[in-house]
Amino acid sequence: MKLNCGDICPKSASYKVVDAKGNVINSVYVGEGQSMPPTQYSDCHYEINN
Repeated sequence: MKLNCGDICPKSASYKVVDAKGNVINSVYVGEGQSMPPTQYSDCHYEINN
């Protein structure tokens, strides 16, 4: 599942920050119901860590 900044977090977890090429840049912990924070670059999105 891909999430973008501003999306509501579906569950508390650590999420990978992934760029347009699929490279993992960073990871962040976000709590359920919180907004996903801004990414460092505009072409990044979030994916849940397994």
